[in-house]
Amino acid sequence: MTIWKPTYEITPKTAKLLMAIEAAKADVENLVISPAVEAELRRQARLRSTHYSTRIEGNKLTLAEAEKAIVNAKVTFQGRERDVGEVRNYWNALIKVEEWAKAFKPVTEELVKKLHALVEHGPRAKPTPYRDGQNVIRDAASGAMVYLPPEAKDVPKLMAALVSWMVKVKADKSSVPVPLAAGLAHYQFVTIHPYYDGNGRTARLLATFLLHRGGYGLNGFLSLEEHHAKDLVGYYRALAVHPHHNYYEGRAETDLTAWVDYFVATLAETFEVVRRSAKTMVKGEERPSVAIRPRTFAQARSSRPDGPGPLRQHRAHRRC
Repeated sequence: MTIWKPTYEITPKTAKLLMAIEAAKADVENLVISPAVEAELRRQARLRSTHYSTRIEGNKLTLAEAEKAIVNAKVTFQGRERDVGEVRNYWNALIKVEEWAKAFKPVTEELVKKLHALVEHGPRAKPTPYRDGQNVIRDAASGAMVYLPPEAKDVPKLMAALVSWMVKVKADKSSVPVPLAAGLAHYQFVTIHPYYDGNGRTARLLATFLLHRGGYGLNGFLSLEEHHAKDLVGYYRALAVHPHHNYYEGRAETDLTAWVDYFVATLAETFEVVRRSAKTMVKGEERPSVAIRPRTFAQARSSRPDGPGPLRQHRAHRRC
């Protein structure tokens, strides 16, 4: 069976950040937090993860609107029914990811397909089959092609290789640190783009699952999506590790060191924010509803007027 073999190096800076992640993780896990505060912190982190991950893909609901849609199943917003559905689906998928991680579910293609079904179609949906045609990623503003993923005929073997790699990494715990495994899986899933839509959200949930299952979920206080959203320029740039837009023209074998550096740095920043905020809460200096709040998406976007808008995915004509 073919196993994906990513090419990357752990730079001295990344090695140092991995140690910082371990230190922050230990601090958070050793904090004594009341059950009520802990539950609220988890709810807030889950809410922000849901809002920002869907926001990255163009969802127009505000954080407050997303919360209303999640809390009350009868709430809707005229003309934004799809946005409401995306938010509710992501919230439910995140809860399921946390359950799977707690049960130490093994990664399988069936699990990945079910995860995508939860994201795109809701909790009752059957596992989604991979796409059967070509898709194209275009810039929403200019319409320019950003990325041409692999052909549909290659998707099953590429996904099988990725899943085999995740299984191997889990079995050999010393081979790849959990934070790196989560980041690399995130990258490769987005690169394969096995579906017509929902790839980014599913990739981020897959990374979250690997982090939680591997003991890096910070007791449920983690919202990595928020940190991607506040620096969309950096996020998209890091994913585009090869200059050519075609998967077959270099992306398949490219060196992923730049992505690893980005992902670990972002994770280290997230862990440090959680560590500081959780410690502050234990001291009673802040309420749960305002803790763990780095810059908002809107602030981040306004500080980057040249930042990219959401990318759009399109079906292309099938090859003969």
